Amino acid sequence: MIDTQRLQEKCARQGIELTGIQLDQLNHYARLLVEYNQKVNLTAITDPEGIEDKHFLDSLLFASQPEVTGKMIDVGCGAGFPGLVTKIYKPELELTLMEPTGKRVEFLKYVCAELGLIGVEFAKERAEEAARKQWRETADVVSARAVAALQILAEYCLPLTRVGGVFIAMKGAGAEQELASAKGAIAKLGGSYRETRSFQLPGGDARSLVVCEKISQTPTAYPRNGGKIAKSPLK
Repeated sequence: MIDTQRLQEKCARQGIELTGIQLDQLNHYARLLVEYNQKVNLTAITDPEGIEDKHFLDSLLFASQPEVTGKMIDVGCGAGFPGLVTKIYKPELELTLMEPTGKRVEFLKYVCAELGLIGVEFAKERAEEAARKQWRETADVVSARAVAALQILAEYCLPLTRVGGVFIAMKGAGAEQELASAKGAIAKLGGSYRETRSFQLPGGDARSLVVCEKISQTPTAYPRNGGKIAKSPLK
């Protein structure tokens, strides 16, 4: 399916080393993604090199960050990016895949069974509802990949992040603009912006990882319900 040697070389240029087993798992994952995508809408990217760059390498840039360790929640993980790729790269990770769409959750379970991945929890939940349940302030790292503007993502993700943990948002070229609008929201939710790490994918697309630390507990008023979060983002 994918060209594993080509992916390995691209990763090596970013300082990311993959074992033969990990490359085989990613190749199998790509096949399952394309096959399942014919019956459930998972991704618009189905060509081998697109999957290598925009799904796998993109996720591995996140997975290789030193803060990505311990207990991780991937919010709105869709077809498993970056969460499942991160689990392949760091098998010791305790991973919760949080995705409200049942058909996507079934796909995630199928991939984990096929690849023999263990230590994965499947939470068919909206993040703002999950943060009122047992997941609140439990994760060492919370990830979100471009599912909403940063000031909205912060309200979904920081309530799930433990004090001392990090929330890492995966963004494209407009990260700095989004950050300017989001700093107030991040502070209200108990977070503190640390830094933005910038990368470039082989096709030239810009990628940014916006890293926020959780420095104090999120006030109990947050997160609000999903409609309010989207309609009137925190400032």
